[in-house]
Amino acid sequence: MLDRLGLLVRIGPSTAKAGLALSMLTLSPDFALPQAAPPASLGVQSQPQQNEAPPTPAREENPGLINEISKLFEKSKSILQPLKSPGETVDDLNSRARDAGEGLSALTRPSLIVTGRAACLVAANGAPDCKAGADKLCQSKGYKEGRSLDTDAAEKCSPIVFVPGHKRGPNDCRTENFVTRAICQ
Repeated sequence: MLDRLGLLVRIGPSTAKAGLALSMLTLSPDFALPQAAPPASLGVQSQPQQNEAPPTPAREENPGLINEISKLFEKSKSILQPLKSPGETVDDLNSRARDAGEGLSALTRPSLIVTGRAACLVAANGAPDCKAGADKLCQSKGYKEGRSLDTDAAEKCSPIVFVPGHKRGPNDCRTENFVTRAICQ
């Protein structure tokens, strides 16, 4: 077989069959595989008028990779929260910084730190409860409540302990705790 330039080209039987099939497909534009089944009708169909185009059937979903990726993006929109604009983000950060600054300044104001001496109560388990002592110290300075910063402990003994020759017993002395510095609110 000769090509356009007059050169001899050998074509095998499988290549010839493929070329014949390809030429038949290009010559017959009406030949196509069906894409979707026609919609089922319930009986009477209306005839389209001359001005009206026949209704197009709804396109079926394409189960390809691109379609699956688009479904994934649609689902992620409902899961993730929407992005804020830069202005909203800056406003949010400013309000958080202002709240944090107010909290820190309330803890470090020297006028809120008071000194004095208030006794800590003894809790049911025998440990000192210095929250009540800090509250008492702050209330004596005109504040509502407080938290203890420093405590002090002292041993208080009955006068009999100081008598010469007296053997000290287990109930002769007890330890008392005091709040000496507190942060008041």
